[in-house]
Amino acid sequence: MSDAILVEGLQKRFGSNTALAGVDLTVPEGSVLGLLGPNGAGKTTVVRILTTLLQPDGGRAEVAGVDVVRDPARVRSVIGLTGQYAAVDEYLTGFENLEMVGRLYRLGRRESRARAQELLERFDLSDAAGRPAKTYSGGMRRRLDIAASLIARPRVLFLDEPTTGLDPRSRLGMWEFIADLAGGGTTILLTTQYLEEADRLADGMVVIDRGRVIARGTADELKAQVGGQRLEFAVTDAGALPQMVERLRPLAVDEPHVDEQARRLSIPVSGGAEVLAEALARLDGHTADIFDVGLRRPDLDDVFLALTGHAAEDRAAEDRAEDGGETAGADQIPAQPVPTGDVR
Repeated sequence: MSDAILVEGLQKRFGSNTALAGVDLTVPEGSVLGLLGPNGAGKTTVVRILTTLLQPDGGRAEVAGVDVVRDPARVRSVIGLTGQYAAVDEYLTGFENLEMVGRLYRLGRRESRARAQELLERFDLSDAAGRPAKTYSGGMRRRLDIAASLIARPRVLFLDEPTTGLDPRSRLGMWEFIADLAGGGTTILLTTQYLEEADRLADGMVVIDRGRVIARGTADELKAQVGGQRLEFAVTDAGALPQMVERLRPLAVDEPHVDEQARRLSIPVSGGAEVLAEALARLDGHTADIFDVGLRRPDLDDVFLALTGHAAEDRAAEDRAEDGGETAGADQIPAQPVPTGDVR
């Protein structure tokens, strides 16, 4: 299987700020790569370079075998892009927005209109197709924006935090549609702050922080770097914790953690539900003190914090880091780059 996206030693600076300091990544054809990292890590800068909106200061990048610097027009003809914020023409109707993008891609009038209607139905926008986009809710604009990125059936799709602004029902629908696209052979690079989203959709993940790749692998491989499962107990009386620790210590694979103020006990363990059953058996006589118990695997939130050492920061931090302090319009990128030339 060949790589639809190839990035080697990618570098980008904005004045004195280094947004990318030698990023390497590959995305095999037909797969989904989750690009994770705190705000300001450089995720959006990677996307902008790969979609020809920025030129790198060093390294190289190819999309569908085409160098993004040497032949940007050819790259634009095979990709779709949804940026962090919906970028639609507010004075055109939903149908007109999609038809316009199709015409810019030179699909022809008939095909552009047919494709627009198809996507309006798929994104549950048919009833609003004749309304100006300025009358749409935030979630509706977001769905229209994503539909526009798919109008030309791109071989490679870039989704920069695609479910921002969507309600939970719409987000689940979007996940299903992204999975369908990947199943149909579309290559997808997905940046997201919803770690559950990456866990569900991505075949592989790359974590970047301060412009450098700090980890890569599948969700399970990244979770393994944090550690195994944990037995967690919440009790009514903190005085019960010391004896609970002694009874459960034989099950622990590392030192238990006791939080007396929160009246909680966390014990690293190895195994499945049988470990939980054995723990409860060992606590016979103390179960009256327990009001909550669970067996928890590390999730990607744990991975995120363990690898980066800090949580996601305010969105403005990314704008400052990636635009050298000039934040105005930093994330107002078009729904998708389109080939230049006359509309026919």
